[in-house]
Amino acid sequence: MSGTAVITAVRPGHEFDEAALARFLEPHLPGAAAGLEVRQFEGGQSNPTFELTVGDRTFVMRKQPPGELLPSAHQVDREYRVMAALEGTGVPVPKMIACCEDTSVIGTKFYVMEKVAGRVFSDLLLSELAREDRRAVYLDLIRVLAELHKVDPGSVGLAEFGRPGNYYSRQISRWSRQYEASKTEDLPAMDKLIAWLPERIPESDETCVVHGDYRLGNVMLHPTEPRIVAVLDWELSTLGHPLADLGYLCMDYHSPGYDGQGLGNADLAQLGIPDEAEMVRHYCDLTGRDGIENWTFYVVYNLFRSAAIIQGVYKRGLDGNASSEQALGYKDVCRLRSELAWKLVEDSGLA
Repeated sequence: MSGTAVITAVRPGHEFDEAALARFLEPHLPGAAAGLEVRQFEGGQSNPTFELTVGDRTFVMRKQPPGELLPSAHQVDREYRVMAALEGTGVPVPKMIACCEDTSVIGTKFYVMEKVAGRVFSDLLLSELAREDRRAVYLDLIRVLAELHKVDPGSVGLAEFGRPGNYYSRQISRWSRQYEASKTEDLPAMDKLIAWLPERIPESDETCVVHGDYRLGNVMLHPTEPRIVAVLDWELSTLGHPLADLGYLCMDYHSPGYDGQGLGNADLAQLGIPDEAEMVRHYCDLTGRDGIENWTFYVVYNLFRSAAIIQGVYKRGLDGNASSEQALGYKDVCRLRSELAWKLVEDSGLA
């Protein structure tokens, strides 16, 4: 819940050749071969994350998980590429150090970046912060997202970071396949969504760099101030439709969130947290939009997509190669999120 990261010894099943890592890093981080300390962050359900210490300097390594991987998943090389490209833009990202796509070094692809000082909160209610700071944090979430969507992909070398156009049809197809590949039981709501979503794709076909997993838990706040100093976890980034990111961020107003503390039943006015309508208006103001049509689609799409993703996390937990012991606790999340998404469809009269 708090902003303090939990760091442990490398957990069983996630060990790798630390000497080989040190040899690889030596040209980039002189002194690594002589003394490299490796510890593991708790969390990071998709890609295991490690703290690397070389002398008095501290870095972060993200690597693919062990075991068999789903097609097109765990693309840490894409994380590295997009953050390296965004350095110097209005989007705060850590400084990249090195990326290794040679799996013979430690068994998987990985990259290393500077460690940014700050706080990460998974508690959507930001219970530890003052009321005025909660509001500032949520409005800054929108500000940074707008900055990302303003970046011209071609100007930062990301013109070919994804295919332009038909974003939702491609994404719905992808996550439908991923869900089927990690399916552990029949879920009627998922079946309904897989049929409904392709028929309701809005006509708008904008293209920008999208984060793909933009939420409070994937940004780092300044150590003492209510502002974002780094956006993390870019594994799902690509060229896509900007409202996919916004719908994903606002999904927490409808769902219980990853840790069971969503915004839907909270007294937002008392907490000082902007409601969904204000967040959407703020985004529109910052990006020059008059408003957003078909808003229900963007939220339902994201509930479906997150249900498919979390089903993959749960399946990796069953297979014994999830990056966190929490994975098995997600047994019912796919079902609950898909049922919530379908209820939104029905309540909107769109079934």
